[in-house]
Amino acid sequence: MITVIKQDPLGRTQIQYQGEVIERSAHGVVIQAHWTRLPMDLGYVRFETGDHFTEYYYTDRWFNVFAIASPDHVRKGWYCNIAEPAAISQDEIRQKDLLLDVWVNPDGTSLILDEDEFTATTFLTDEQRAGARRGLQALLQMLAARQEMFAEIDTLNKKDQ
Repeated sequence: MITVIKQDPLGRTQIQYQGEVIERSAHGVVIQAHWTRLPMDLGYVRFETGDHFTEYYYTDRWFNVFAIASPDHVRKGWYCNIAEPAAISQDEIRQKDLLLDVWVNPDGTSLILDEDEFTATTFLTDEQRAGARRGLQALLQMLAARQEMFAEIDTLNKKDQ
């Protein structure tokens, strides 16, 4: 098991939970976790108790990605946090969230979230702002090219046709 510690841009812990490591690489880790909280409706997706989260964290990228499926393994989409590169140890992942988020639907359409909050905040450093912009662009390029976890989108779309 590994503990995930999500922090705000100032380094204060916002949420902490555990997951199971399913893969480690030189620049990241992939874990499996489950939604254990009460259902939460975000308007574009509803997280339900028992949803499966496959979470991708990187030490060299300014984002992380959560591939989310229902308990019966139906893909709900991908929740992407624009964040500082993760600090990953044997038993812990720490990551500072930088307010911007991206939601990707199973068909590949996406929503950029919280741009107003990102623009209005006064406590992000210049390095955090620049890294967040680079992270957002890199993530959107991965999505457009259907790379890595987003390669699944084309397969999902073919099943629906």
